[in-house]
Amino acid sequence: MSSPAQAATSPPAAGNSVPLRFVQHNVDAHCYDTLTCSVVYADDELTRSHLDTPSPAATDGHRDRWGFASHIGVRNFPPPAQLRWTSKDGSQHQAEVDIGAIFADQKVLHRVPGEEIPDGAFVGPAGEPSIFIEVDDRTVRVFMKMFIPTRSLQVAGNPDSDFRADLIEAWHRTY
Repeated sequence: MSSPAQAATSPPAAGNSVPLRFVQHNVDAHCYDTLTCSVVYADDELTRSHLDTPSPAATDGHRDRWGFASHIGVRNFPPPAQLRWTSKDGSQHQAEVDIGAIFADQKVLHRVPGEEIPDGAFVGPAGEPSIFIEVDDRTVRVFMKMFIPTRSLQVAGNPDSDFRADLIEAWHRTY
């Protein structure tokens, strides 16, 4: 089991509350290489399409296609996520993933240096990061992704690239 990732700790931009913290979050779950898959969090079944149907294998860059989580406004923190799945070899698994323990400090995980965040972008709570639970055959991973505005363009010449939204792995376990 890995330990939680660390949030960026560079000096804050003027007027920003750092480290960036959150009081609620959005969540989604993705299943890959499973015969069945159920992820229940905050009393919501997040993987309805894979309850009784095999999930596809993960492809190169599959996480790059994840937008932001669609189950929104989950107050920190409900009981642990309940996972039940059948890996591709037919083994059945059950696990609890305690999102509250993984993000106990309620810090937003990001890779934007403090001086690169515009002044006053985060005066109070940072907003609602996306938390993703991924079940891939026998491995469960938890990621965080947050829209962080930046002073400079991330893609030269693209005026709509003044932000970063890095997907950061916070925890994983293989069963």
